[in-house]
Amino acid sequence: MSGRALSFGAVAETYERFRPGYPPAVADTVLTYAGRPVLTALEIGAGTGKATRLFAAHGIMVTATDPDAAMLTELRKHVPATVTTVGAAFEDLRPGTTYGLVYAAAALHWTDPEGRWARVAALLEPGGVFASFGGPVHLADPAVDEVVRAARAPFLDSDDIPSPDGTPAHHAMQWPGTELQRSAGFTDVRQSVVPRRVTMTAADYVGLLSTVSAYLQLPPPVREQVFDRILRVLPPTVEIAGDIIVHLARLPL
Repeated sequence: MSGRALSFGAVAETYERFRPGYPPAVADTVLTYAGRPVLTALEIGAGTGKATRLFAAHGIMVTATDPDAAMLTELRKHVPATVTTVGAAFEDLRPGTTYGLVYAAAALHWTDPEGRWARVAALLEPGGVFASFGGPVHLADPAVDEVVRAARAPFLDSDDIPSPDGTPAHHAMQWPGTELQRSAGFTDVRQSVVPRRVTMTAADYVGLLSTVSAYLQLPPPVREQVFDRILRVLPPTVEIAGDIIVHLARLPL
């Protein structure tokens, strides 16, 4: 998984251009749950800053961390000067400063599960909030989704990231809420969904796929062949279903 986790820097500008952003309701959900002013936040795996700018817009002093220098270079183009950047993997962060909020946007699955929650707890102030949000992005029309799967199938079985703890998709509580419920260090674990629908051209959808780690692992000639096959079966515009699952938990006072 580490190779996939570090594959995005080569397409940082493309990632910023084609990946859909997060609606304001995501930050509203997190900050309402906090129930008190959040002044500081640490972001795990900030990427190009799509979630960074969401919380910075609320006046929160965000420290955005990412192990990929190219991603942070792109991030700095899009966030206010109040954001601090740190080039480091989550596992390399050293406890010291604590924050009112620690969050990860479509990035937590890249972190090492060994000691994950102890590290999060060490970065939170008493009563602080942990948030993780993201979710699969797929074609809303099942018929279109099926023809894309068929076009991709000779080269790639799936472009999804499996649940890190094996939780089936039909379970009411999804990962990482399942892990948080088992962790002794956190309370008040919650899960909610923020709807997200995006309409884009077929070419932009293929641009989005070009930032997905499963495709980035393919040899470049094969990758281009897959994208060409997909583009040929798509209608001119497509609707993307990308509902955001938000998981929240609290460190006791």
